Amino acid sequence: MDILLIEDDTETALYVTEGLQKQGYVVHWSPTGPDGLHTARHRTFALLIVDRMLPGMDGLTLVRTLREDGSDTPILFLTTMSGISDRVEGLRSGADDYLTKPFALVELQARVAAIVRRLGSVSPSLQLRVGQLELDLVARHATREGKRIDLQPQEFKLLEFLAQNAGRIVTRAMLLESVWNLEFDPGTNIVESHMSRLRAKIDRGYPAELIRTVRGAGYMLCAH
Repeated sequence: MDILLIEDDTETALYVTEGLQKQGYVVHWSPTGPDGLHTARHRTFALLIVDRMLPGMDGLTLVRTLREDGSDTPILFLTTMSGISDRVEGLRSGADDYLTKPFALVELQARVAAIVRRLGSVSPSLQLRVGQLELDLVARHATREGKRIDLQPQEFKLLEFLAQNAGRIVTRAMLLESVWNLEFDPGTNIVESHMSRLRAKIDRGYPAELIRTVRGAGYMLCAH
């Protein structure tokens, strides 16, 4: 399960990341408000953990912007602003929970787990289906016709983005930005090599290919 941590303090970010990774979560870190907003808009996350005092854009503005965009991704504020009015303001901005610094790692882990449990029982968005291909966004694994497909983390991210855009052409530039967080072309075959390995795992042994190359345009994931 992917979590986006938007936190400008490096020490806190490392502490939170290590603590949540021990619980099996995949943590992505954005150190500024604008970077966090961009990442949240272009990737799928099960949870956002947001500091209120961020460079470039404060946490309240970031959360309000995402809610105005229509995002329903759960958000947990993690901040030194501990007053009652601060908590109320944070929750009214659209956050689902509020934890103040300094905090005990075990409490953060418990709060994250509680949010995940609520999500797992009610949110259909934690699974993606394209024909007989299914992606479990919590367990981070895929199956085709009920058979488990072993994918590396980056391969799963690539497949997840393709599934989110099933039936639509995705370009190399879109993949570099959304899967690798690159806003420039590194001039390597990183997309092609990952796509080749993913195709071998998804389509090999099946009569119909799900991943297609659209000559001169990009790639497309189709059910048939």
